[in-house]
Amino acid sequence: MAPVRLCGVTKKFSQNIVLRDIDLEVADREFLVLVGPSGCGKSTLLRLIAGLEEVTNGSIYLGDRQINHLPPKVRDIAMVFQSYALYPHMTVYNNIAFGLRRQRSQNSSPLAWFTPKHKKQRAEIDVRVQQVAESLQISHLLTRKPKELSGGQKQRVALGRAIARNPQVFLMDEPLSNLDAQLRSDTRSQIVQLQKHLQVTTIYVTHDQVEAMTMGDRIVVLNKGDIQQVDTPLNIYRKPANQFVAGFMGSPPMNFLPVQVNANGDLHGESLIKAIAIHDLSIKEVGCDRKFILGFRAEDLQPATSDDAHLEGTVKLVEALGSETIVLLKLADAEIRARVSADIGLEQHWQICDRSFWRFDLNKLYAFDAESGATLHHPYNK
Repeated sequence: MAPVRLCGVTKKFSQNIVLRDIDLEVADREFLVLVGPSGCGKSTLLRLIAGLEEVTNGSIYLGDRQINHLPPKVRDIAMVFQSYALYPHMTVYNNIAFGLRRQRSQNSSPLAWFTPKHKKQRAEIDVRVQQVAESLQISHLLTRKPKELSGGQKQRVALGRAIARNPQVFLMDEPLSNLDAQLRSDTRSQIVQLQKHLQVTTIYVTHDQVEAMTMGDRIVVLNKGDIQQVDTPLNIYRKPANQFVAGFMGSPPMNFLPVQVNANGDLHGESLIKAIAIHDLSIKEVGCDRKFILGFRAEDLQPATSDDAHLEGTVKLVEALGSETIVLLKLADAEIRARVSADIGLEQHWQICDRSFWRFDLNKLYAFDAESGATLHHPYNK
C-alpha cells in the first residue's frame, strides 16, 4: 500500500481550466472522499491519478514514485467505474480473473499461458478469485454472466475485479449512483468494511453528501476546480471553511440570511422581525455597519410564538418523513428549511400558505463574509 500525493496539479481542456493547482496528500490506507457538485472536477481528478487523462501541469506521486508520465497499466492502481464496465460475454469468474491473467501474461506470449509450467499460476488465480468472491458474498454467482445479475451484484463483481489485483490504490468513481436507496445504503457499508479489512488506500468520488459523511476518513470538498476544504466529516459539517461548504454539506442544506450590524450593535435583516444583540452571538470579527450572511442549520430552527420569534414566514411545503418533518418557508428575502421532530409536525398541522413564527438557537449561528464567503464565526470557535 502507498500514499498518494498531488503537487500543483492543473488540468485544462482547450482553454477550459477544470482543475487548478491542486495540492493534496492521501495518507497510506486512508479512505478519502472527493465531493462536490457536477462539473467541479472530482471525476477528472480521479482519472488523472488513474492515468486515463494527462496532467497539464504538476506532478502525481504514488509513494516516492512519480507516476503521471506512466501508462495506466503500470501504475498499480485499480479503478471501479460508475457503469460497472464488466465484459458481457464473460462469466463473473472470468471478469474477476481477467486482470490477474493480464498481469501474469504481460511478459509471455499468448500461447505460453496454456503450457504446463503455468498450471501453478492458474491455480493461484483460482484461489484468489474464490477468496474475493467469498469476501463479497458472490461465490454462488461465479458461473453467471452480467446480464443475469442485479445492479448490486454487478457492482460487487466490479469491486471484486479491482480487489483481486491487490493494487496499492483503489479509485472509485460514483460506484453506487445506479443503485436504489436501500441497496446504496447496504453496499455503502460493505465498501467501508471491506476497505478497513483490506487496508488499501482508497479515493472515492461522489456527489452524495450522505456517502461522503458516512464513508470517508477525510473529505475533500471541490468547487469549480478548486479545493474548498479538506478535513474530517465532523469538522466539515461543524466548521465549514466558507459559505459554499456550509451550504453544500448537510441535508437539508444550511439556511442563509443577509444581515447587517447597526451602530447600536444590533443585528438587522429584512427577514428578521426583531433585532438581535450582536454580543449575544460572540461574533467579534464583525464590525458595525458591515454586511454579512447569517447561517443556521434546519435542525436549529424551532416553532415559536409571535412574542419570542426571530422569523415569520409563509409555509411553501411540508415533507412528513416519518421520524421528522421538513418545512419549507418563504421569508421576505430568502427561502429556508426547518427540520423538526415528527411529533411537533403533527401538533402544528402546517398547511400550504400558512403564516408561521420561528426562532433559532442563538448559540448555533454562523456568520460568513458577504463578499468572499469566508467563515467569520461558527459556534465551535470556543
